[in-house]
Amino acid sequence: MAAGASQGPLYLGFDLSTQQLKAIVVASDLSIVAQTKVDFDADFGSKYGLTKGVIANDDEGEVYAPVALFLEAIDLVFARLKALGNGPDVLSRVRAISGSCQQHGSVYWGHGAAELLAGLQKPASSSSSSSSALKDRLADAFSRPWAPNWQDHSTQAECDEFDAKLATTAAKDDGPHRLAEATGSAAHHRFTGPQIMRIRRKWPDVYAKTTRISLVSSFTASVLLGSLAPMDISDVCGMDLWDIPRQQWSEPLLELTAGSADAAAGLRAKLGEVLIDGGGSMGSIASYFVEKYGVSRACQIAPFTGDNPATILALPLRPLDAIVSLGTSTTFLMVTPHYKPDPSYHFFNHPTTPGQYMFMLCYKNGGLAREKVRDTLPPVTGGSSGGDPWANFNKAVLDTPVLGVTDADRQAKLGLYFYINEIVPNIPAGTWRYTCDASDGSNLAPAAAAAHSPTTDAREIVESQALSMRLRSQPLVHDHVPGETVDANAPRLPAQPRRIYLVGGGSLNPAIAQVLGEVLGGAEGVYRLDVGGNACALGGAYKALWSVERRDEHETFDELIGKRWTPEGAIEKVDVGYQPEQFAQYGRVLGAFEQMEQTILAEEQAKRDANK
Repeated sequence: MAAGASQGPLYLGFDLSTQQLKAIVVASDLSIVAQTKVDFDADFGSKYGLTKGVIANDDEGEVYAPVALFLEAIDLVFARLKALGNGPDVLSRVRAISGSCQQHGSVYWGHGAAELLAGLQKPASSSSSSSSALKDRLADAFSRPWAPNWQDHSTQAECDEFDAKLATTAAKDDGPHRLAEATGSAAHHRFTGPQIMRIRRKWPDVYAKTTRISLVSSFTASVLLGSLAPMDISDVCGMDLWDIPRQQWSEPLLELTAGSADAAAGLRAKLGEVLIDGGGSMGSIASYFVEKYGVSRACQIAPFTGDNPATILALPLRPLDAIVSLGTSTTFLMVTPHYKPDPSYHFFNHPTTPGQYMFMLCYKNGGLAREKVRDTLPPVTGGSSGGDPWANFNKAVLDTPVLGVTDADRQAKLGLYFYINEIVPNIPAGTWRYTCDASDGSNLAPAAAAAHSPTTDAREIVESQALSMRLRSQPLVHDHVPGETVDANAPRLPAQPRRIYLVGGGSLNPAIAQVLGEVLGGAEGVYRLDVGGNACALGGAYKALWSVERRDEHETFDELIGKRWTPEGAIEKVDVGYQPEQFAQYGRVLGAFEQMEQTILAEEQAKRDANK
């Protein structure tokens, strides 16, 4: 435990993800005091029939988890915190709790839910329940015992209606753009609005019995409070129901989801209010946790948010800084004051800072796609890779020149490598390879077979993932940070991110880091961010700290946390970032890369139309 952290207040952050519930406790100086977790498969898998935290109905594309699982996990994670060597002391000093939860998931409360939650606020002696477990205390609180998971893909029909709802009469195909303008995103299977719409249609009795719909984040806060908590200003943007420019529920989309204009008011009541301020306290923790686990009665519950917004709270991310998460999927996150939505990516309200937005790209084809290419490479001959399966891949990446351009072959090599259906852009699984003139991107054409090889594929898949990020973040980057003083004598660099932080398993790969720097830039370099695999929980703990310790509502999260956060041990510079020659080379073919995507999209749409 860090000096100064042994007696002061502590702050607890949760991360209720698909497969685990993590908990991390920090002191006021941001030092980590304690941490533990619950693994859903290991701890409850046989009981609930889980596979990687969820249950799947493949026939209908449904993916969901039992709400009782979440309740048992909350009890167990508190029990494990208490069982730590310093656990009783830690829990008695926790002054606020916040956290993150799997985005888009929803929980359906039934009649009597408010009363059952209120029972958690009462001392055990006055409780009508003889059970001490949350699962039993709240067993009758839900109209539906299942919570849809973000992997659910059962809502295609509903997504089609969402995409069409706001289309203009003159241009029916502009629906996804207009939906994104209003809500920050086009329609996606996992988004909560289409999920609610499908539940209303398929299980009308369940919908009729539902008195409140929570996101998983507001559900978790509700359990800790012992009362129904409002949704968070950032997490609500993952529903396709919140009008971001107007900061209110979208009436046309409520009508669509509820089934009619008359029913929209009922849905609005089920959704409740949205908490605009991401900080402050929603109330004290319920007596249940005070009596059972020794949490301080003074402990406050701050608003919970989604896992993606919480990621950007794990460090004081500045405008134009970007995070690239290189896990099974690949995610690109950036904070920006500019709201420029598009159907191919997502915008959310910033979880703590009014007037700022979180820009997010999410790719299904991330680490697993890179592994597929890696496994097609010929085996290493001579020398030893030291048992590293990526050594051959990295050598192929670094031995291949930028865009595969050589003195003998001035054609740039471009490609898309989708081993599963992609969402950015919306293209089914497949592999496509093209060439174009490296000097200006002209003469784009499908590549001859000889133009590509497994060795060049290794570099091309990393380049293609980075080019997609650069293409879509281009409208949001500038040659300086808006509002900051510019040195008139300093050279003006091309528009690009300021710093690029890499997280996830792929962040350890030096070849991937180098290519990302060459394609995306990074005026101050590329850094590996290491928060011990607990970025979302850590972001939640920082949010709890800020909510209680801020001077007033005007002291921003970045101001408070930025003064206390130290980079030592958390970040490591792994690449120089911006290199003028390489950055310009990729810039010259960016238009061709976009043209390639549009060509493939049109071809795939024609195939779908022909099969109708």
